[in-house]
Amino acid sequence: MRSVAGQVFLVELLIVLLLVVAAVTAVTLEAHSRTEEAARKITRAAAQSFAYSPGMVEALESEDPTARLQPLTRRISKENDLDSLVVFNLDYVQLTSPYPSFIGRPYELPDEVRDRVVPELRQGRTVTFTLEERSGYHSITTAVPIFAPDRSPKGVVAANIGVGRVDEVAYSNLPVLLGSAAGAVALAAAGTALVSRRLLRQTRGLGPTDMTRMYEHHDAVLHAVREGVLIIGGDGRLVLANDEARRLLGLPADAEHRPVAELGLDADTEALFTTEETVTDRVHRESGRLLVVNKRPTAPYGGFPGGVVTLRDSTELFELTGRVEVAGRRQQLLYEAGVGIGRTLDVGRTCEELAAVAVPRFADVVAVDLLDEVLRGEEPEGSGSRRSLIRTALRGAVASEGFRAPGEGFTPEPGAPQARSLDSGRALLVTEEGEWGEAGARAEAGERAEAGEATSGTSVAPAPETSASEPSSGSGSASVSTAHGPATGSLITVPMAVRGVVLGQVTFWRRAGSVPFAEDELTLAEELAGRAAVSVDNARRYSREHGMAMALQRSLLPSSLPRQSAVDVAFRYLPARAGVGGDWFDVITLPGFRTALVVGDVVGHGIHAAVAMGQLRTAVHNFSALDLPPDEVLGRLDELVARLDSDTSGTQITGSTCLYAIYEPVTGICTMARAGHLGPALVAPDGTASYPEVAVSPPLGVGGHPFETTRLTLWAGSQLVLFTDGLVESRTHDLDEGMERLRSALSGTAPRDPEDLCRAVMEQMLAPSRAGEPPAPLTDDVALLVARTGLLDPVRVANWEVAMDFAAVASVRADCVRQLRQWGLDEIVFTTELVISELLTNAIRYGAPPVRVRLLYERSLVCEVSDGSSTSPHLRWASTTDEGGRGLFLVAQLAHRWGTRYTPEGKVIWSEQLATGEGGEGSEEADGEATPATPSPSNVPPPNGGSASGGPR
Repeated sequence: MRSVAGQVFLVELLIVLLLVVAAVTAVTLEAHSRTEEAARKITRAAAQSFAYSPGMVEALESEDPTARLQPLTRRISKENDLDSLVVFNLDYVQLTSPYPSFIGRPYELPDEVRDRVVPELRQGRTVTFTLEERSGYHSITTAVPIFAPDRSPKGVVAANIGVGRVDEVAYSNLPVLLGSAAGAVALAAAGTALVSRRLLRQTRGLGPTDMTRMYEHHDAVLHAVREGVLIIGGDGRLVLANDEARRLLGLPADAEHRPVAELGLDADTEALFTTEETVTDRVHRESGRLLVVNKRPTAPYGGFPGGVVTLRDSTELFELTGRVEVAGRRQQLLYEAGVGIGRTLDVGRTCEELAAVAVPRFADVVAVDLLDEVLRGEEPEGSGSRRSLIRTALRGAVASEGFRAPGEGFTPEPGAPQARSLDSGRALLVTEEGEWGEAGARAEAGERAEAGEATSGTSVAPAPETSASEPSSGSGSASVSTAHGPATGSLITVPMAVRGVVLGQVTFWRRAGSVPFAEDELTLAEELAGRAAVSVDNARRYSREHGMAMALQRSLLPSSLPRQSAVDVAFRYLPARAGVGGDWFDVITLPGFRTALVVGDVVGHGIHAAVAMGQLRTAVHNFSALDLPPDEVLGRLDELVARLDSDTSGTQITGSTCLYAIYEPVTGICTMARAGHLGPALVAPDGTASYPEVAVSPPLGVGGHPFETTRLTLWAGSQLVLFTDGLVESRTHDLDEGMERLRSALSGTAPRDPEDLCRAVMEQMLAPSRAGEPPAPLTDDVALLVARTGLLDPVRVANWEVAMDFAAVASVRADCVRQLRQWGLDEIVFTTELVISELLTNAIRYGAPPVRVRLLYERSLVCEVSDGSSTSPHLRWASTTDEGGRGLFLVAQLAHRWGTRYTPEGKVIWSEQLATGEGGEGSEEADGEATPATPSPSNVPPPNGGSASGGPR
């Protein structure tokens, strides 16, 4: 048995014996399992059939259950080959038993039955289990609960088959199995002998020596491969090392059979080779090489304890992979630049985003300098380096390095890298200290000594300092001025150009401790600067257009307020951050010391909305000059909006809103109408704020609906608050919440003038929703107009009822003269007498009753003559032969101004004369000239805001 075939015969015979033994054991166990499963089915079927049989509940409830059930259980046990079929009552007293002496005796439940089986029975479940009694009797038992029709428990039926009987059945076929196994072994032995003879022929009778020779051939192949192979034993000794492994690791000639710790390898390599863990493609550095190491244990594959280690030299591959990784990192940097640069239309913020992307992943320090005209939003002109630059962003700098701070202006010194880059229009790489170190410092020092630093008016906040490395310091190190940065290291300076127009430049620095810039990084720097330049140009264009729109809007909104006789007015206006909107307001002086208060909101944003707002505001002024009531003013605005939208193909303004109110200081009545606009708020003299009911009509341009008016009687000292939806509605809260916040801001016990009320409203409505948070940017324009009402002194109001008789003119004229003398207006008595005579005569001649005369005296004298007709007077030239037609001409010549307004009762012809008497306030105020608006408070700095007041209260 020294041959390989003989050894194979013995091994195969042993394997067959093991398989036969295992097969016999498995068949026996399977027979036992099948017999036990059959016993479980038999006991389960017998117990369930008996428990659910008709009359079972009646038998248990009878006077003698045993007499009725004992014969049945014996017969069923015999028919089904059961050891026993026992019926228990609820107290587990045996009502039937194969042993008569046990009938009537309580059954002592084993612990397992009490803990596991009984709870299942109470739930109405059938339980099959192996019962091990204290007496040593083991059986397969099935217990079935018995329930009455009303689901009340009555007892339990248990069927048993002994485990010993199961084993007898299972082992009854064992002799047959053993005989079959012996026959199988004999057949296997014969087959193995035949296989061994055939193997002997195939191996030509080779013995161990011949097999060793074959191993030596395989060993030669092992040492010839270009992958290092190490076999390490379980005791930590090197068993085998091929030639490639010796070359890669520098092993000595006698390395085999020596402990790995004595091979001169570093500690990490030694730990890697001797670890029991599996290693897969781990990159390890050894003797200046990058090795890919794999290790697998030999024991699981039938070998001796230990492991096999393979080594592959991947130094050149990893160098190539390193280049690929660098390219990947650059591509990732460009992707992040595309995502992170230009997120806002702000020039300074865009420059800071460029610096944040580049530091510290590309450079240690980054400075972005833009042309002065770019920061102003203007188009850059000219080229070359002799142009003023403004430091817009700086990141990664240390104070000791002396960089220019953001906001400082400078002109690049000729010969400096920045100047050379701007002159050539290309990126410039500098790695030698002499080109941009001390020479640059001396150049800038000369600039500062001669003229000092030019500082731009543009304020740019510096970026946080996140430099990748600190600069080296020492007495011998030269430092460069703020224009050029640190004195050692390398830099790349790149012009920021779009469409051939230079906007500025960006400079990247790396300090001496960092890897210097390489030539291939110029492309990356140009790409970063180019992407930032596009975003800066977009932001510049947006800033220019936004500034133009803002300037247009400011020019169309009132910059000052006319002085009013009985109204104090204050206002606030805040434009939206996203763009110019169409919110607007106005205060218009009307005849008779009345005041028109207007607030509106044009649909959309931008220049189109600002232009439309100017058109509507101009139209309101024109309609107010006609002295039309609020409903007619809005009706004509509605027609105008519809006509503008039909005449133009641009932005549609249908849906714009407006509220128009006229306050009469003599009666205290405010008449208003609104077209889709929010209603006003009213603050009573006691500080109570409310929202009066004001009839609402469709927005402007919808058409087809009349506009309704609402009349409110206001007490002296009341404050009427007009506003746009931008004040009460935003993304953080809905309209109802905003209206309630406004009511809270307006309410208060202490009296406040309109200016204080404006300030309080803006502070509270624009405050952040949570403490400590910055105010949210406005998404819509905010317009706020507050008017505190007053009443004219009754002493300065005079009324007369005039009969439709020319003779009554003289008496009324005399009464008016006496009233004027009481007011101290002697100088205008004569002209007023003529005006009243002409107006009153015309009313009696051409009008209808009732005819009334009213004199109002405040800053000027107003004469009003009303009648019940709606005829319109006209000023005309009378010929020399005409007997009449000169009355209105005389009135126009004598009065400062005159006009007609229509009322529901008829019309009123009025004239206004400058009051120069003792009580007069001068012609300047009588003309209603505007006075500059009060400056806005510092805590709420709106672009437009102010107040105006005048007249007694």
